[in-house]
Amino acid sequence: MTDVARREPAVLPPGGGLLLVDKPSGCTSHDVVGRVRRVLGLRRVGHAGTLDPMATGLLVVAVDRATRLLGHLALTDKTYRATIRLGVSTDSDDADGSVTATTDPSRVDDMALARAMSALTGDLMQVPSSVSAVKVDGRRAYDRVRAGEQVQLAARPVTVGRFDLVTPPRRGPGAIDLDVVVDCTSGTYIRSLARDVGAALGVGGHLTELRRTRVGPFIVDGAVDVYDGVPADRPPVTDRLVGEVLAALLPAADAVRRGFPVRQVSDEQAVDLGHGRRITAGGIAGTYAAFDASGRLIALLAEEGATARSVFGWQTAG
Repeated sequence: MTDVARREPAVLPPGGGLLLVDKPSGCTSHDVVGRVRRVLGLRRVGHAGTLDPMATGLLVVAVDRATRLLGHLALTDKTYRATIRLGVSTDSDDADGSVTATTDPSRVDDMALARAMSALTGDLMQVPSSVSAVKVDGRRAYDRVRAGEQVQLAARPVTVGRFDLVTPPRRGPGAIDLDVVVDCTSGTYIRSLARDVGAALGVGGHLTELRRTRVGPFIVDGAVDVYDGVPADRPPVTDRLVGEVLAALLPAADAVRRGFPVRQVSDEQAVDLGHGRRITAGGIAGTYAAFDASGRLIALLAEEGATARSVFGWQTAG
């Protein structure tokens, strides 16, 4: 019998909600989902935006019916804080890999560094790390690499809106450490940025630390630690921890208000939407949320010409 089966399911807000988790280093995003399942005693849990085991920071987790919102929430823009080490290359482009080359970076001056970082902003064609989770003929690239295969991934479009130093470069013997902030779109690999800035400077580089601080409208400040600080030891689930997680759970309607433009609809329009009928357009671009006068979430809508249709009905006709 599983841990989930042994626990009494926690009492959730209607429809569940989103849990903003501060993921520690040393566990996978899938591990976090399993941990939340164990804490809340239920199975219907999912996440958006995978973080590598080395990385820490914000992981958006959905529970209960709110898991269906993940495909609609605008979670494509993200912010990271990272540390890049110039002068050392690894086979994974991060600190979890094996060192493949070292080059003295002392000749790299601040002007050359600024030019290299500036060239890696804007719309880019980025080659993911060969040990990424990108699938090649149905198998993850990292599985192929571990099996001894040579993997060369195709470049793909990403957008890096900001790639800036947050402190002056820290110069030491044989290495330069860069503390940076990155704003980017989904699919951007920060360790590929580390590799590419090192390559542009001719000294190599890799990622030594990574923390995600923002996903769409959600930030890591106040995110909950579901492990009590000891992920490797599988800490017991206490009543205190369950209470903290429930207190941190953002009800689905509140999460939608933070993630979408909002339109109030009449009771008649709410009934029409519940039956799958279209209503008059409200002149709002993109996907937006419809709430009734009492503050109930009715549906997510998208407009086509003079009408708006439901793309996800939260309140449906019974």
